[in-house]
Amino acid sequence: MAEVIKMPKMSDTMEEGVIASWLVKEGDEVSSGDILAEVETDKATMELESFEDGVILHIGIKEGDAVPVNGVIAIIGEKGEDIDGLLKDIENGEDADGSDKSDDDKSDDKKESKDDDGGGDEVDASDVNASLITMPKMSDTMEEGVIASWLKKEGDKVEAGDILAEVETDKATMELEAYEDGTLLYIGIKEGDAAPIDGVIAVIGEEGADYKKLLKAHEQKSSGGESKKEENKNKSEDQKSTESKSDSGSPKPSPKAESANTEKKGKDGGRIFASPLAKKIAQDKGIDLADVDGSGNNGRIIKSDVENFTPKQKASEGAKQESKSEQSINIPQVVGEERYEEVKVSQMRKTVAKRLAESKFSAPHFYVTMEINMDKAMEARKSINEMSPVKISFNDMVIKAVAASLRQHPKVNSSWMGDKIRRNQHIHVGMAVAVEEGLLVPVIRFADNKSLSHIAAEAKDFAQKAKNKELEQKDWEGNTFTISNLGMFGVEEFTAIINPPDACILAVGGIKQTAIVKDGELVPGNVMKVTLSCDHRVVDGAVGSAFLQTLKGLLEDPVRILI
Repeated sequence: MAEVIKMPKMSDTMEEGVIASWLVKEGDEVSSGDILAEVETDKATMELESFEDGVILHIGIKEGDAVPVNGVIAIIGEKGEDIDGLLKDIENGEDADGSDKSDDDKSDDKKESKDDDGGGDEVDASDVNASLITMPKMSDTMEEGVIASWLKKEGDKVEAGDILAEVETDKATMELEAYEDGTLLYIGIKEGDAAPIDGVIAVIGEEGADYKKLLKAHEQKSSGGESKKEENKNKSEDQKSTESKSDSGSPKPSPKAESANTEKKGKDGGRIFASPLAKKIAQDKGIDLADVDGSGNNGRIIKSDVENFTPKQKASEGAKQESKSEQSINIPQVVGEERYEEVKVSQMRKTVAKRLAESKFSAPHFYVTMEINMDKAMEARKSINEMSPVKISFNDMVIKAVAASLRQHPKVNSSWMGDKIRRNQHIHVGMAVAVEEGLLVPVIRFADNKSLSHIAAEAKDFAQKAKNKELEQKDWEGNTFTISNLGMFGVEEFTAIINPPDACILAVGGIKQTAIVKDGELVPGNVMKVTLSCDHRVVDGAVGSAFLQTLKGLLEDPVRILI
């Protein structure tokens, strides 16, 4: 008997999966344990395994398309088995996520479909030999992607594996790959504009195919809310087009904005092909990519091309520009002239803003601050570094002391789960690392069981990977407590917003030499202030204070950390 294969839930936060590639096709015989497809989840690209023996009778999801958890993706059964009835039941009796719809829901859907297309007949696009290209989910927290640049234009021939565009996500700038051969018939998103997950960004198919019919059919299937979003997007695009026409007599945008939102042209007037890393290095070094010869495929500029580039015949031009800039400095500015530059929010910054806003406004924060005498810690660090294979920082000592304190105060090592509180028995300490586009929190796992030198080596490696955007998914997941240290920037004291799902975060200030009272006398000492931000739903004031007392005792007498 035929069995329906549904999209499994491959991670705790997964809501849908994208079929990255099918490793089988309709008619293939498979055995239990065979890999059917590669699925891109919100965490990573994983393999979809068959749990039945039989023949692939039907594949319902194309490569590159997304399907919600429990959505039907294929049917497996005996060779020649009739599955027409099963397909009809799936189409008429189940929702996209595999749940049955009530008659009222079905009638509502039909009504909405008619309203969306103006009451006309349903558009049948089955005869259109073309496929929609939608925005894939390229990271666990990604909700939309910005088209940084198109590497193909309408009318271009493309093959499976060709890079269509560069997409800026909340984590990095990534390449959008074509999964089939054909002609790029339609581009729906302009460079610099954003598209939501699964939003249509392009159409690839047979040359001359009626892609408008395909788009219309897709719009009919969309909900009323999605249709309104599409209309709003079209209105905004029309508005931008009108503004661009009216701007012909207005001042030109700033150089940064102009370089980010317009196509760069090469020496022959064509588009410049360059990897995201090559573009970033060129921008940092002030190199014009039009002057760089690419050694990659089809003349694509790569990292080594920019690093090995030697400017030619630019000295005189640079001197002229410098003299012009010097002359412009002598021209007095108009008093009271107002200027500003608008910079588009990166995907990483959007995600940081959303997560921390949710934390701040949903979790009732309270704060406990304490001063810690670091005299002995400074002496201990100097002695430890004489023997340690890795240089130990004060932050490493704080991580180790925090891990030891969490072992004594497990209530602080907890998470709010709505109807229950999770007491974590393992200790994974997240360390906030500032990067150019926002904030990343790599995790030191089982920190209470690691030595100081082990923590120091791991922390340095994570910090370097974060700055180079080389962190993997597993590196920033699973934190049970977080530390944010701004002491190296000269900050004496601050409060931090709790990093979900943690119940607490520790804000660490810098060590300051000041006057302290010791044995009834005023003497110089080295003091560090720490502030614990607590979720009052999980941690009470007495529990937070007791945790800080333990932390203070460990750092003021570092030998105790090793016990």
